[in-house]
Amino acid sequence: MIARTFKGKSTEEIAIAFQENMKSGFKPTLAIVFLSIKQDIDAICEIFDKEGIAVFGATTSGEFIDGDVEEGSVTVMLLDIHQEYFKLVFLETGDMTTLENAKQLGIEGKKAFSRPAFIIVSGWLSNEGENIIEGITEGCGSEATIFGGMAGDDLSLDGPVAFTYGKSSAKGLLGLIIDEDKIELNGIATCGWKAIGTTKTITKSVGNVVYTIDDKPALDMIIKYLGVEYDFDSGKEIVTQIGAYYPLQMERENVAPVMRTAMLANREDRSLICAGNVPQGSKIKFSLPPDFDAIEIVVKECQDIKTEKQAEADALIMFSCVSRHLSFGILIQEEIEQVKKVWDAPMVGFFTYGEFGKSKTGKHEFHNNTCCIVALKEK
Repeated sequence: MIARTFKGKSTEEIAIAFQENMKSGFKPTLAIVFLSIKQDIDAICEIFDKEGIAVFGATTSGEFIDGDVEEGSVTVMLLDIHQEYFKLVFLETGDMTTLENAKQLGIEGKKAFSRPAFIIVSGWLSNEGENIIEGITEGCGSEATIFGGMAGDDLSLDGPVAFTYGKSSAKGLLGLIIDEDKIELNGIATCGWKAIGTTKTITKSVGNVVYTIDDKPALDMIIKYLGVEYDFDSGKEIVTQIGAYYPLQMERENVAPVMRTAMLANREDRSLICAGNVPQGSKIKFSLPPDFDAIEIVVKECQDIKTEKQAEADALIMFSCVSRHLSFGILIQEEIEQVKKVWDAPMVGFFTYGEFGKSKTGKHEFHNNTCCIVALKEK
């Protein structure tokens, strides 16, 4: 399987780069497109549909390609994967719930292939991450391979979009179902964050809103224990991004913790609004700000996947939480470059509002502040 990647700042630049890649007789069947919500989704999709190329796409909060981090642009990976080896399914929350749609996606995968794997992108369904994983596994079985990310929208929080040709929605769920009998697919969800302090208890929460930790207002706990400096006496009622720098680690027995990022903080009731559910009674720890050690852990876990499961890759797809971009700063490019070097294959990816994947010791689940890497190789 051949993979080619290119990028552009406009529809016109993408059209030119696409034609350049087609000159050598290359015949792709699938375009993986990650782009800023400011770009013209329909016009970009039209470029590929005219040539009979299926589109798997999501808007982003920054995109990257082969180690280069971009903003406001379009990144594309073309694959000449056999058309019988994959299937695209687009579903939208509305008449059907997200859980029901995800279950349907799992059923569609089971019908299509005896060993289906799912690469998924979703729209603005931040409260539904666990339901998406639960639905797919209900429909297809608990052994199903699932990796992906929630779309971003350049941090405008207006509504990120999952899309394919002719269909796009902020409540969309798009599945790229791959035949694992024909395409080897392995990946890992890894974060590298180190925990700090003692274990604490979520004493009041509803869904993804955390009100109290150890019976104290959640926002005040972050300010007290992590030394956050922020002027909460001015500005909007809801403040953004504070939690990106101080994610919570939800502890579980015998498996790696799952990360939860507070995307918003409410200075009126002192709650944290996380990009994923945090059940009342959960045990958590705070996290240290990241450094090079975090990158080394991520790269080491990717190297383990290469050594133990998949030595080579034709293509890499990476879903990295936008909170990593915010908290790592310029270090994020170092992480992306180092991960790409593990397999030295073409890579495309974007900064997400949540990630789907399997950690080294866990099961497939919904993550925050995590990097999910997927390696593909035709058998």
